[in-house]
Amino acid sequence: MTLYEFDASYPCNVICGTDEAGRGPLAGPVFAAAVILDKNNIIEGINDSKKLSEKKREEIYEKIKESAVAYCVAYVDEKEIDEINILNASMLAMRKAVLGLGITPDMVLVDGNRTPDLDAIPAESVVKGDAKSASIAAASILAKVERDRFMLRLHEEYPMYRFDKHKGYPTKLHYEAIAKYGITDAHRKTFLKNIL
Repeated sequence: MTLYEFDASYPCNVICGTDEAGRGPLAGPVFAAAVILDKNNIIEGINDSKKLSEKKREEIYEKIKESAVAYCVAYVDEKEIDEINILNASMLAMRKAVLGLGITPDMVLVDGNRTPDLDAIPAESVVKGDAKSASIAAASILAKVERDRFMLRLHEEYPMYRFDKHKGYPTKLHYEAIAKYGITDAHRKTFLKNIL
């Protein structure tokens, strides 16, 4: 079954996919996107963002924005992540993205094993959904590209942390920078309890 066939297997007119990017990093917001694809305009090569090269992601990102019926990208910043925890922040980001579409979908497919509170909109969780559903894959691409771009802007603010390289993820390079320069306002304090 192709990713588009998976979405078409739901007896609904308007299917929306949602996914988040950036649950694991030590710094920066968590991003989420919601996408309603045009069933009659198949985007070639759409897949889980993690399976695509950066160049391919950027290409497909532009195609999704051009041809989607609707899309919305939202984020929850590091301060709120520290207040409500990363799981709740991820759910909130997805809720913001879905409710920000301007169109109410008949069904929302959510990557993972739980669904955010979407008021009265029906939602279903799809484990590894970004590799099964075209609309979830599209959402994963938008969320990932938008978050990466945000982290590149953060790199300009804090060049010594090399956010351009690790995008805030817990790499050796990132930990070395924290050890040398301390933490920034962009860091998630609850993720760095051991260091603090």
